[in-house]
Amino acid sequence: MKISLYDRQRSSRMIMIAVSAIAVIVFLLISNNLVKELAQQERERMNIWAQATERIAEAEMASDIEFMLGIISQNNSIPVLTCDRDYNISEFRNFPLPDREGLDKSLYIELGEKNRRYLESRLRKAAGERSIEELVATNPHFIEIKYTGGEKQYIYYEDSNLLRNISIYPYIQMIVMIILTMIIYMAVVYTKRAEQNRVWAGLSKETAHQLGTPISSLMAWTEYLQATGTDKEITEEIDKDVKRLSVIADRFSKIGSQPEIEFDYLNDVVSHSLEYMKSRVSGRVRIEMHTSEDDYGVNVSRPLMEWVMENLTKNAVDAMQGVGELHITTGADRGTVWIEVRDTGKGIAKKNFKTVFNPGYTTKKRGWGLGLTLVKRIIEEYHGGKIFVKESELGKGTTFRIELKRVAAKK
Repeated sequence: MKISLYDRQRSSRMIMIAVSAIAVIVFLLISNNLVKELAQQERERMNIWAQATERIAEAEMASDIEFMLGIISQNNSIPVLTCDRDYNISEFRNFPLPDREGLDKSLYIELGEKNRRYLESRLRKAAGERSIEELVATNPHFIEIKYTGGEKQYIYYEDSNLLRNISIYPYIQMIVMIILTMIIYMAVVYTKRAEQNRVWAGLSKETAHQLGTPISSLMAWTEYLQATGTDKEITEEIDKDVKRLSVIADRFSKIGSQPEIEFDYLNDVVSHSLEYMKSRVSGRVRIEMHTSEDDYGVNVSRPLMEWVMENLTKNAVDAMQGVGELHITTGADRGTVWIEVRDTGKGIAKKNFKTVFNPGYTTKKRGWGLGLTLVKRIIEEYHGGKIFVKESELGKGTTFRIELKRVAAKK
C-alpha cells in the first residue's frame, strides 16, 4: 500500500503532539511538587507555632516567653486560630475578616458579632460533623496543643494566599501551554497548507500551459488528416480526444483561481460527464445512472464538476480492478442536492474514511494519490459543499456522497 507520504505527515504531527503533551505533563509535575513542598513547609511552621504556644504556658523565664512570642508573631501569612474541643475560638491570626474597622488585636472576645460569626462558620465548615479528636488524627490542618496539667487546645489553620495561588498555577500553566501548542500547531498546518496550495496551483497552471502547444499541434494534424481524405470516423474520434485534452487543460488552468460558478442542472452535469467515461472504461464494468425525477438546480463550475465525476468514476473502476458495477444516484433533501457513487470494489477500512482524501494516500502501485484530494478541494473550496465516504465494507464496495446547496430553477 503506497501511503508513505501521508504516513510521514501523520507521524510528524503525532510526534509534535506527543512532545507537547510530555512538556505539559513535566511542567505540571514540577509545579505540583512545588505546591506539595510549600504545603509541607506550612505544616511544619504550624507545628512549630503549636510547640511555641505550649512552651509559653510552661516557660519560667521572661527570655523564654519573649522568644516563643517572637516565633508566633512571625506568622503573617497563614490564617490560624485556636479553639477548645467544643470549637470555641479563643485567638486567631491572618483571617480576612469582613469587618476590620476598630479591630486592633487578635483576641476573639474583642471581635464584632459579624466577624465572630464569620470565623465560626469557617471553622464549622472545615470540621463538619466530626469530633475534634477525629480531625486531629485525620486532617493535617488540625493540630493538638497539650498544656501542663492535661489541658488541651487545638489549632486550625488554612493554606496561605500564596499556597492557594500557586496550587492553581499548574492548571493555568497547563491551559496556557495547551492553547499555545494548538496555536503553534495550527500555524504550522496553515503555513504548510498555504505552501501546498501555492505549489498545487503553480503546478496546475504550468501543466495547462505545457499542454497548450501539443494540443494546438494535434488540432492542426487533425485538420490535415481530414483534408487528405483519412477515414472520417477516425478523424472524428481523434478530434474528440483532442477536444478532451483542451477541456483537461482548461480544468488545470482553473486551479488556484476562483472558477466561474453558474446555474446548472444536476442530472445534466452528471449525465454528460458519464457519457464520456462509459466508452473509456472496461466493458466488464456496468455503469448505471439513477437520476431523480426532478432535475434540481445547482450553482457549479461545469468543467470542474465533470472532473469530479470522472475522478470518482476512475477511482471506482480501479477499486473494482476493471470488473463490477458502478451506480450513480442523484437526489435532494430539503435545501441540499446529493450525488452518490457506489461501486462493488474492495472497499475501505473505516479508519481510513477521512484518510483517503489526504494527499499521497493511494492503494495503487502507481499514482500520486491526488485524485480524491482534488475532488475534495473542488467540492469544498470552490462549491461550498462536502464529500465523504457514506459507507464501505471490505470486499463489497464503497459509496461516496457529494452534497451541494440546492438552488431554485431560474424562470
